[in-house]
Amino acid sequence: MPTRPQAPAIQVQGLEKSYGKLRVLRGVEFGVARGSIFALLGSNGAGKTTVVRILSTLLKADAGTAGVNGFDVATQAADVRESISLTGQFAAVDEILSGRENLVLVARLRHLKGPGKIADDLLERFSLADAGARKVSTYSGGMRRRLDIAMSLIGNPPVIFLDEPTTGLDPQARLEVWQAVRELAGQGTTVLLTTQYLDEAEHLADRIAILHEGRIIVNGTLTELKQLLPPAKVEYVEKQPTLEDVFLALVGADSKDRNVGTNA
Repeated sequence: MPTRPQAPAIQVQGLEKSYGKLRVLRGVEFGVARGSIFALLGSNGAGKTTVVRILSTLLKADAGTAGVNGFDVATQAADVRESISLTGQFAAVDEILSGRENLVLVARLRHLKGPGKIADDLLERFSLADAGARKVSTYSGGMRRRLDIAMSLIGNPPVIFLDEPTTGLDPQARLEVWQAVRELAGQGTTVLLTTQYLDEAEHLADRIAILHEGRIIVNGTLTELKQLLPPAKVEYVEKQPTLEDVFLALVGADSKDRNVGTNA
């Protein structure tokens, strides 16, 4: 697989994209270090998915440059596609097949040797070995998403794009996906994560860029972003009584006295 270790994993400069009169991206710039998790944080419509589509060669930018794994997305698209994997907002798995069969199918489509072993290794890596023989239709949301991410890693791409990977998942499933993402970066994979969830970016990312109305308005580590605000101050806040406080204040003591020495 083509690779250029000296280049940053992802480099974006002056990226522009418009749809008619609607300017979706307005000079977006950022870089992503190899083996790190970079979160592109923004609300719906901020342009996150547009950035990912350009970086994955699915969409052409109107202006600016973008490089992935040292290759230009416009002039070296084939090399970029060999270097990446893209996981969209919804799990792209075949529910009729088992988890293992999904993985074997993708490995065979990529003409890799030992598709069965590749599948077994990924099932073990993503804690799906016990469910590997089951149809995906029986999987929970978190299991489907973990399988989807496992499928995207077949061929060991150095860069993976996760476009809002926890959309629609319950809290437990989100935690499962978070753990899978951490393990990816821990093994050297560069992860660009788009999300609209503040806690997701806070828990996962080495660096966070906030995309707002087509522009990167801030880019830094979580510590650096927190330093943009004034230091925390301790303030006195008057606590309002709850109904439980009122009830105990009115009847609690008397009830305890009456119950002493009696069978309630």
